[in-house]
Amino acid sequence: TISENKMVRVDATFGRRALLLTVPLSVPLMPPPAKARSLVREGMDAFARNRVEEAISMYDEVITQQPAARPYLWQRGLALFYADRFADGAEQFATDVSVNPNDTEEFIWHLLCLARVKGSLEAARSSMLKVGVDRRPVMRAAQGLFAGETGEAPLEAFATGNATDAFYANLYLALYWEATGEATRARECMGRAVGGRYGSGDPMYDLARVHMLRRAWLSPGNDREL
Repeated sequence: TISENKMVRVDATFGRRALLLTVPLSVPLMPPPAKARSLVREGMDAFARNRVEEAISMYDEVITQQPAARPYLWQRGLALFYADRFADGAEQFATDVSVNPNDTEEFIWHLLCLARVKGSLEAARSSMLKVGVDRRPVMRAAQGLFAGETGEAPLEAFATGNATDAFYANLYLALYWEATGEATRARECMGRAVGGRYGSGDPMYDLARVHMLRRAWLSPGNDREL
């Protein structure tokens, strides 16, 4: 959690991660933080419904109103990835990590964006960010896989664990397989992430469903909740 004297504070819990915008009393001309919070929530809601470009517009408006919010808008980076704006996404995640240096997920998404820019995950690794050790064992396994330090076995071991670990293991296995050109394996893992016991309530679950929609991996009728 960022200290309260910052203009923007992030509560990055393992499940639903919320963006909390606070404005110092010494800056009376800043836009009302409630409006920025509302835009972030609306952007997340639009993204969850596969309205990716609309979500980006909302996040950009937050930055226009409150420029100091930019490094904390991890949601914008995810939306940029699915809008195929990979260079912009890499820049967003690099900015995020500069203020949140222990976020393994932003490290991975930065690599995923760079892999699209540079043509391969292997090429992207030459520019990967440095982050600390994640407190979540499943994400430490994901970090090792994407960094090229381990194979897939450590992360696969979590794919049959508790609902949360299984979801995140399958999600990041899917993203890894897609980044390495294994589309069939990617689809299988993402399907397990969406169809497992984890359920909705986490923005990353929404992302998994959006991923399947953008890749046309959901069968007709399965997108009715979006």
